[in-house]
Amino acid sequence: MKIITSGLLILLLFASCAKRRAEKQAEKDEQIIQEYLQNMGLTSSKTDEGLHYIVSQQGTGDFPNAISNVTVAYKGYYTDGSVFDESTTSGVTFNLQNVIDGWTIGIPKYREGGNGILLIPSALAYGPSGSGSVPGNTVLIFDVHLIAIP
Repeated sequence: MKIITSGLLILLLFASCAKRRAEKQAEKDEQIIQEYLQNMGLTSSKTDEGLHYIVSQQGTGDFPNAISNVTVAYKGYYTDGSVFDESTTSGVTFNLQNVIDGWTIGIPKYREGGNGILLIPSALAYGPSGSGSVPGNTVLIFDVHLIAIP
């Protein structure tokens, strides 16, 4: 019984530390996003999840939902402006269930034909692990154009 109790206490301690790290990273990401917005002279809306978005042009079509297939032209870059990914102008078609959470939450803010900017905190992007050339705990910015909801 002592072993089980000790094991549970250790698990709770690790979970508590992980939660604190995530909260600190979220605060850091928010500061990075706020500084970027200020430096660029931009104003954004913010979701409950911490995603910032700017609707430059709303578009005239329907809004997608979190499980829609969409065609999006995009450019992804870091807050220093360096580009890490970019689609062609004809865009890429994918399902919003198969992308980072920032896109699943953010793309439905635009009507078909709309465009704008997503400012994605690391927890809604690739988290502490990163992916490919994207380092862990990195805020990502995407210029997006919702071309179609096929």
